[in-house]
Amino acid sequence: MKVLMWGIVIVVVLIAAGDAYVRRAPIDPARYAVDGLSKPPGDYPETGGFQGARKPSDPAASMSALDRIIRATARTQQVAGSVAAGHASYVTRSSFWGFPDVTNVWISGDTLQIRGHLVFGSSDLGVNAKRIKGWLDEAGL
Repeated sequence: MKVLMWGIVIVVVLIAAGDAYVRRAPIDPARYAVDGLSKPPGDYPETGGFQGARKPSDPAASMSALDRIIRATARTQQVAGSVAAGHASYVTRSSFWGFPDVTNVWISGDTLQIRGHLVFGSSDLGVNAKRIKGWLDEAGL
């Protein structure tokens, strides 16, 4: 019985440590880089993420509208850049485990680009595509 209790305690401690690591692990600033990522208008599913590119009549105004929508999203915070700079990065965390997804929004020429990508693992189960498409629809893009 004593061995079973210790086993349960060890499992609980390991789960708590894993959760703490995921929630507090620093995110590499390279995740915010957008050089070489720009694409022509369209939707681009990726392994562990999604990228969308739109050609609105006013990319700066569209980025500003998208920024307001993104910052109003639960568990999302802006972590780098700004609308004024033409590039902004955000981290959105899942509700249960707190897994982070990095989203970059930037203007490339006359095209508004948005890319969301997971930080841990190899599959986001379509979460980034769903989130980004929802933001784009809400912004009328």
